[in-house]
Amino acid sequence: MMSRLASSPNGKLVPVLGHNQVAFVPDPLPREMALSTPLIVALDKASRAVATLAGVGETIPNPTILVRPFMRREAVLSSSIEGTYASLSDLFLYEASDETRPRGDVREVANYVRALERGLDLLNRLPISLRLINQVHERLLRGVRDEDKRPGELRTEQVHIGVPGTPIEEARYVPPPADVVRDLLLDWERFANEDTLLPPLIACAMVHYQFEAIHPYLDGNGRVGRLLIILFLCAKGVLPAPLLYLSAYFERHREEYYDHLFAVSATGDWKGWLSFFFAGVEQQSRDAIARIKQMRSVHERYMTIAREHHLSGSATRLLEELVAGPFMTAPRASALLNISNPGAHAVLDKLAAAGILEPVPNSWPRLYVAREVLHALEASSAL
Repeated sequence: MMSRLASSPNGKLVPVLGHNQVAFVPDPLPREMALSTPLIVALDKASRAVATLAGVGETIPNPTILVRPFMRREAVLSSSIEGTYASLSDLFLYEASDETRPRGDVREVANYVRALERGLDLLNRLPISLRLINQVHERLLRGVRDEDKRPGELRTEQVHIGVPGTPIEEARYVPPPADVVRDLLLDWERFANEDTLLPPLIACAMVHYQFEAIHPYLDGNGRVGRLLIILFLCAKGVLPAPLLYLSAYFERHREEYYDHLFAVSATGDWKGWLSFFFAGVEQQSRDAIARIKQMRSVHERYMTIAREHHLSGSATRLLEELVAGPFMTAPRASALLNISNPGAHAVLDKLAAAGILEPVPNSWPRLYVAREVLHALEASSAL
């Protein structure tokens, strides 16, 4: 595979010390990009879709109730691309029941949520930067099976990408040697923060490609690279809240995703990668808009049921929390509502009697689930 990069217009091959193999060193990102008419049309469609999503996001009275479940859906899908499998139900159950010893995959997916939250918080005081991504990476790998892979630190050794167990000589892709990684990232950081005439969606696609080509960490590069997409769009003011995630699109088109990234390195095919990226932005923006409408509709229906059943203020206050996280226990409800544990049990039982919640069989502490919310979030597409 690496032989296909020999005549790359987008970088160069260098020897890998101690191996009969070469590594690819990408050139600095171009500051200009010529666009064909079809690509301009694709960019326009994507830009209009994400602008519509941004407008919808600004109308949500409490964006947190949708940001939280959307972040968790992204965590599940981005992690699955890397072979870490946990369902959205698994993640919500873990968070609702305050498990201390979840199985490894659930903890790794939960770490993705924490890493994204960390990144969004850092944007309040840091630009897209090496310092920011190092802290995001540290949070991603903290306390999980790959925490021996130098969390938050750039790699100091050669890595390669391929089927697990494949020797470097047979790798699909060999990223740059470790001694040039920091310099490559410094240019990547400059590009991410320059005032440029490039539209933000183009710059975002380029930032994602370059990060994946550099592959700066021993592990977690794919997940951090996908986290960077939403962080970049929020940093540039494209979105008022983190509501757009592309991992569902990348997961559906996994081989195309990898092939397009590789083609940029091999042949300088920015057009193919950008076209693929824009299609993902458009599709996932429209999916997010439809999913927001579904979630708001469910919440409004729950409020109508609460009024019809003359449920207490505590019960109605809990409805927003159920949209944000559809599993609930009495201890969790007690803490959220600042009421006693018996009082929380009574609230949950009333919500169950009204048909809003269902008890989860054989659970302890007893779990309840808002099934409609869960179905809306777990559906592969809202369109």
